[in-house]
Amino acid sequence: MITVLAGGVGAARLLRGLVLAVPADRVTAVVNTADDVVLHGLHVSPDLDTVTYTLAEAGNPETGWGLAGETWQAMDALDRFRGPTWFRLGDRDLGTHLYRTGRLAEDAGLTTVTAEITQAWGLKTTLLPMTEDPVTTMVTLDEGEGAGDEVGFQEYFVRLGHSVAVRSVRFAGADAARPGPGVLEALAQADAVVIAPSNPVVSIGPLLAVPGIADALQARRSATVAVSPIVAGKALKGPADRLLRELGHEASVVGVARLYRDLAATLVVDRADADLADAVEAEGVACVVADTVMSSPEVAAQLSLQILGCVGVAT
Repeated sequence: MITVLAGGVGAARLLRGLVLAVPADRVTAVVNTADDVVLHGLHVSPDLDTVTYTLAEAGNPETGWGLAGETWQAMDALDRFRGPTWFRLGDRDLGTHLYRTGRLAEDAGLTTVTAEITQAWGLKTTLLPMTEDPVTTMVTLDEGEGAGDEVGFQEYFVRLGHSVAVRSVRFAGADAARPGPGVLEALAQADAVVIAPSNPVVSIGPLLAVPGIADALQARRSATVAVSPIVAGKALKGPADRLLRELGHEASVVGVARLYRDLAATLVVDRADADLADAVEAEGVACVVADTVMSSPEVAAQLSLQILGCVGVAT
């Protein structure tokens, strides 16, 4: 089994390549749920849905999230009533949230509901929510009219377009949360553990904040490979580079190595950062140089093979 710590578009693209490189039923993804939000009374799980839609080859390739060929009649109707539409939910996407919300109201766990959704999409890959307990990423803004205000992640990321500097990030509820069913077993039993090229602060950080997950990962350090989401000092998508700098970290592959050195024995970096390989290894992490910009599923599959090769996992 190959277990991937996942959050967002980068993880979804890596997983899409991984299931081309190995049988999909060998792959388990532990997915961030601290981005989850209740909108219009519906429980929305953005990272779980992004991974699901991408693996089902139904995702929107232009945005990286949502469904291809989506329509927006429900949001247009909500506009008529001047309701909040800053977080756009497509008509078909709404069906997912309606189903999830209904099942949760029937006391089904998020892990069970996620399995039902992925099975309906025909996926063989297992998706595990990091926890079934409420954990919410909260962001304190550091500039402009709202400086000092704490807002939920989706408000920062979507409504504000992640354009406002950040003073701090916390994961509300994480201290009391428990790993979701099957999460610790997936880490303990994996032949390889992969930290996807997701935002280290707000995509991987929440997973590590749930008691037990970081310890389980540390115990598998020699079998764990992280992929840098930073290429030549920049994030390919989203605010990872800015968040790292704003929170006092170095926005480079060296900075990523420092964050993950106690958790992963190997860091995969892009060829654009080959000249920093020695600096990465000075942090106590083996450095492997590869093409990490996943411009197609085939490139992602080749990257996946190289990742697995780092820990000697046969495909």
